[in-house]
Amino acid sequence: MTKKVCFKSYCWSIGTTSYRTDKFNMSIELQLALLKEFRTLPENKGKVWTGNTVFQAEYYKFLKNKKFIKGDAPKPDKDAREKTSGLRDIGLLDDERNLTHAGETLLKIAESKNFISDNLLEIPRDSYLYFKQLLKTSNDVDGKKIRPFVIFLYVISKTKYLTYDEFTYLLPLCINKDATNKIIASIISSRNGSSNYEDIILSVLFDMDNYKQALQLLQEKKVTEDLICNVGINRKSAKYDKPYYELYQLLKSIVFLHKNVVLEFYKATKKLTNSKVGSAWRKYFFSSNVRNIISKKGLSILNPVPILKSIDETEFNEEFFKIMHLFKAKSTLSDYFDLNRRYFKITDIVLFEDNQIKLDILPKCYIENIADKLLEFAFESTDLLTQDVNLEEINSCLTIDTNKLYKKLSKLLGREITNKDSAHKIIKEERYNRFHKLIDEKFDKNTLITLFHYFESRNDDEIRTLVTDNADIPTIFEYILGITWYIISNREGDVLDYMNLSLEADLLPKTHAGGGEADIVWKYNKTEWYPKHTLLIEATLADGFNQRRLEMEPVSRHLGEYCLMNPNTEAYCIFITTFLNINVISDFRARRYIEYYNSSGTDYITGMKILPIQTSELKTLLKFDIKYPQIYKMLEKAYHSNEPPKEWYENNIIRETSLYNNQNI
Repeated sequence: MTKKVCFKSYCWSIGTTSYRTDKFNMSIELQLALLKEFRTLPENKGKVWTGNTVFQAEYYKFLKNKKFIKGDAPKPDKDAREKTSGLRDIGLLDDERNLTHAGETLLKIAESKNFISDNLLEIPRDSYLYFKQLLKTSNDVDGKKIRPFVIFLYVISKTKYLTYDEFTYLLPLCINKDATNKIIASIISSRNGSSNYEDIILSVLFDMDNYKQALQLLQEKKVTEDLICNVGINRKSAKYDKPYYELYQLLKSIVFLHKNVVLEFYKATKKLTNSKVGSAWRKYFFSSNVRNIISKKGLSILNPVPILKSIDETEFNEEFFKIMHLFKAKSTLSDYFDLNRRYFKITDIVLFEDNQIKLDILPKCYIENIADKLLEFAFESTDLLTQDVNLEEINSCLTIDTNKLYKKLSKLLGREITNKDSAHKIIKEERYNRFHKLIDEKFDKNTLITLFHYFESRNDDEIRTLVTDNADIPTIFEYILGITWYIISNREGDVLDYMNLSLEADLLPKTHAGGGEADIVWKYNKTEWYPKHTLLIEATLADGFNQRRLEMEPVSRHLGEYCLMNPNTEAYCIFITTFLNINVISDFRARRYIEYYNSSGTDYITGMKILPIQTSELKTLLKFDIKYPQIYKMLEKAYHSNEPPKEWYENNIIRETSLYNNQNI
């Protein structure tokens, strides 16, 4: 009887592929708050989570009632486990799904809504906690402990950057010191064209005893369906590999008997249980996926791949084995890409841009200073996972040496940096360089106009595709308005600060559990066109009655409070939405004459300048490159007009804006 070949893990990942979620930061924060609330319910105190499927299903129901999830999972207890396992893995929850010390710290940061950096690496407070948690997070791969994020930091310090393919297919194969150093050397050599990532994947697999054993069996034993299933080394069950036997037989008859069974071979690839793997087989072998063309061209439709040139069965078997396991491994590894990306990005030190993954500039300097010591603890677990501790408590090598940090930064940038203030200044300059590049490449004028179309029609999927899936739509709307106003203002002003939004390291927006309620506060210095003043930009996607109910009070309150707190500053507000309710216009126009008092009634201002505008008009201004001096002049004139609300908007905003459409500028 042939000895069974057992599957062994050859890669790592963080979290579970069963739980993929957008608005990742917000999802984590919300679930921590919900779990804490769920655990404090009188009926849940003291209940055991582990093995208690009824209790787990109750948590699923609780999440559904809180509108955290939609639909009906066929196995609610399993879904509840999947929703929480990733948070357990990174130490925010314990095995019983109670918040840990680290989890409580993160929840307090989220509830305070204060994410401003308080560390030498200039990372937001929540991201800094994630950074420390991921440094401690370990996986179990074939009985051995591995810290994926530490390995990533070591590898990228040696390779300077990773391509998406290297990050997807090679990085997770670093499961021990030897494999890690081999992968690093292979990545560097492959960039010189001496190899490709597929060859590297195969070399790693073929170094493993179980793959050596499987190939030897395929070469020595009579090939049967059972043997093919055995050498397939399926993670779940050997039965899933039965379709490979038909592929083997058909391919063999094509190679050695030159039989025209190409269409049958094509159909056999459709029977593979993993559709991604089946697609890879078809792309590899067929120059066309059209069945009529396959039938017509026969053998000539096949690409000239090595297995078709096999001179004997030994060579054929080895090539078949390679193809089988290469496509399986690529499918598995590609499944982990998005998951690993999401977890790494929440540290806000990793940049994913231009098909490259690299570290942000200050963390890069820090990691390069300590890189050679990272492997000393990369393959061991820690008892500190659930605790919020300082970097040096995780490992002494992680202590930040400010002298070395700023020396490295100075060398990298060619400028002398000696303290936190000078570092902060240069980091801000670097961020703006990247932000300008982002606008040029991702948010040009036409893309912004397209996005406003999508906001108006609420085509949320396209919005997320063009911007990000880590923020809700209102937050993205405010972010896009910020970029638009930055362009309108000739890219002058501290827009990244004015937007008052949380941004990822790649400068795209992210939403926290508190939601995207921040205002844009723009400060203008005196010019020949306008006085020194502050502009508040309030944004909403609410329309109709909801707009009146939700926006009239907060918009006037925000401007009123700002004016009370800054009595010597001229300030006004622009209210931007996709559809203006006429009564909202009426209310804002009436605010010109109404007193606004502070909460104690001891102080007040008379009259507020609030000017509403729809995105339809904003698109016209953007389309014809109308800049802020002209807009200020138009709005100043509109403010002093005394027409009734409906006529006021039509004559002073729509009509004036449309003049630009006729180029009467």
